[in-house]
Amino acid sequence: MAAAQGKFSDQPDHSDQSDGNGGTGGTGQEPVPPAFRRAVDGLTSARLRPEIEIDPTRPPQRLAPFAYALEAAVVADGEDLADGRLVLLHDPAGHEAWQGNFRLVTLVRAELEPEMAADPLLPEVCWSWLTGALEARGLGYGEASGTVTQAGSHYFGGLADRRPASQIEIRASWTPQEVLGGAPDSASHLAAWCDLLCQIGGLPPSPLGHTEDGTGSAPGAGVVSLPQRRGPQQA
Repeated sequence: MAAAQGKFSDQPDHSDQSDGNGGTGGTGQEPVPPAFRRAVDGLTSARLRPEIEIDPTRPPQRLAPFAYALEAAVVADGEDLADGRLVLLHDPAGHEAWQGNFRLVTLVRAELEPEMAADPLLPEVCWSWLTGALEARGLGYGEASGTVTQAGSHYFGGLADRRPASQIEIRASWTPQEVLGGAPDSASHLAAWCDLLCQIGGLPPSPLGHTEDGTGSAPGAGVVSLPQRRGPQQA
């Protein structure tokens, strides 16, 4: 099982700024709110599927007073099947567009077989994987929004021997329900996001089980993954 580990401090100095190992993304002058600290602790302690390789990364600086970011890849048999980034944002004063104090923002991408990318229902299916992953773990959320983008590449000249490549990309954000002392159940939201990563990477669903706090069920029922997935081609 993988767990994200990163530097995090509640001291009002430069250790509160992004240093490439995770951080608040704030000015370095504000004390870290306890709710945000609990949410980050949930992200760094979550137990995930062994195919997930996850690390903290530099968070954005201007989206919210406090931010923490993770990047992850799905790796099976030495092959990268999907990758993505998850950012936790926090505004103690609340944010009108979020309808809450926290927001999760994500980018997920993977390569597909061209015939699968031609399926006109693929964008709707991929979006349902995100909402389904959250709902399967019994997670409350609101104000979900995002895009599903398909792109294709054809190779010519010295690269003509390569097969055409198609990529699917999900950009999304949602407001997690605040349940733990004003903080969301960030460990379960991270686990649901990793379920999405694995699904878009073509891995079978994990066995049914329970979330980190012992409630809800893991995804697996009524969910269909895309078959015949291959990892990103090397340049």
